[in-house]
Amino acid sequence: MIEFTGERVIPGEVEADLWNEHFARYAFASQFAAGRTVLDIGCGSGYGAAELSRTARAVVGLDVSVEAAQYARAHFPAGNLHLTAASATALPYPASTFDLITSFEVIEHLHDWPQLIAEANRVLAAGGLFIVSTPNKACYATSRGPGGENPFHVHEFEAGEFEGALAQQFPYTQLLVENRSEALVIYPPKTCRPVNARADSSGGSASQAQYFVAVCSKQPIDPVPWFVWLPRVANVLAEREQHIEKLKHELALNQQWLAESRADHTKLLGEHEKQQAHLEEQNRWAIALETEWRATQQRVVDLQHEFAAAQKTARDAVAGLEAANLEKTEWALRLTAEVEHFRHQLTETVRLKEAAEATLSERTEWAIELQARLAHADALLAAVRASRWVRGGRLFGIGPKL
Repeated sequence: MIEFTGERVIPGEVEADLWNEHFARYAFASQFAAGRTVLDIGCGSGYGAAELSRTARAVVGLDVSVEAAQYARAHFPAGNLHLTAASATALPYPASTFDLITSFEVIEHLHDWPQLIAEANRVLAAGGLFIVSTPNKACYATSRGPGGENPFHVHEFEAGEFEGALAQQFPYTQLLVENRSEALVIYPPKTCRPVNARADSSGGSASQAQYFVAVCSKQPIDPVPWFVWLPRVANVLAEREQHIEKLKHELALNQQWLAESRADHTKLLGEHEKQQAHLEEQNRWAIALETEWRATQQRVVDLQHEFAAAQKTARDAVAGLEAANLEKTEWALRLTAEVEHFRHQLTETVRLKEAAEATLSERTEWAIELQARLAHADALLAAVRASRWVRGGRLFGIGPKL
């Protein structure tokens, strides 16, 4: 299944009004398709090409979307219908190939939209018809309402611009309009017979039309007769009344839903006010917190400055201490050297003292021994002096002189 984006019509996936608007153009073109070779540019899901293939000799449905071409092949397998993926501005066919070319609601989607018209002119056979449609820019803008521009449309046309652009390639162009009109139908129920239609007048102008449908040719063409397509004949008034009743029921449900929504809205407003009050309180708290944070930031900056000053003072003090320590270290080294010198001198003094004491002791012992020897000599001398032999020799002048 290809995606319905609001631009590509898929049978069974769109509302009836949108389907009827698009299918009516193929119903109109089918009256020119009998026995002809047809090219449908921008065939989309393929329903229109399939409608043309009912009477045409051969139909080629072409779309730039590969998915659309695949969908069309799967859902409309007619023997005279060929579906392919290609660009509308570069048709892969020789000149003068097709007797009828259709391109409905495609041109407004193209950046290079003049090339579509030129390519249609190239591949259209002499005497063939090019039928092309597009929404009226003025009417379409009004119907969109507040929805804004259609994001899928590149260039939208007004009547004069559309007819003039086609006339540059096709000298014979008839601009038709597609509108919804009220009709009264007299018919036998549950049957379908040939239709005789009577139209008394037409109203409005091309600038007020819903869609433009142009029939173009390289050669003169007869005036195109009115075309009326009735997708379904029924008592529209009765169906409208039923639809109105259904809408009334839906309106009652919507009003009930609206009342419930308003109650929910009131409740949500209360919750919102509570949340708003809470938010304001949180904002005040946040402001106070931010003020405190900024004060803390300033205190941090002040502390950083104080810390930097303290660091400088400490560095200066350390530098002073290092200088003092260096001086004290030098003094300590000198003191150590002096102490070592004094220690050496003291050691030498102790050694000399010990040597002197040893010498004194030795000499004391020698003196004591000498004194003893002297005393012994004195005793010997005294003994000698006292000897009668010595005295006798002294008398006689002999012996040692003492």
